[in-house]
Amino acid sequence: MSISPERKQELIAEYATHEGDTGSPEVQVAILSERISNLTEHFKSHAHDHHSRRGLYLLIGKRRRLLDYLEREDIERYRKLISRLGIRR
Repeated sequence: MSISPERKQELIAEYATHEGDTGSPEVQVAILSERISNLTEHFKSHAHDHHSRRGLYLLIGKRRRLLDYLEREDIERYRKLISRLGIRR
């Protein structure tokens, strides 16, 4: 359910806004989206795993707050990110 270090580095390289960027909202949202996707797949075969479901809801909330922040600060970066990730609003 967590992502491998190699996959995390790939996401950082793909969504980084500058060299050495690991904490920008784009990178954080991309990593959270990957984790959310993995958990969603997990629930297809483990429907009664309610403890992990709570963790999923927390991740979704955190991603939502980061996206709200990005939308307030720079609407163009926000629109570009949600289109790249395929997140609906």
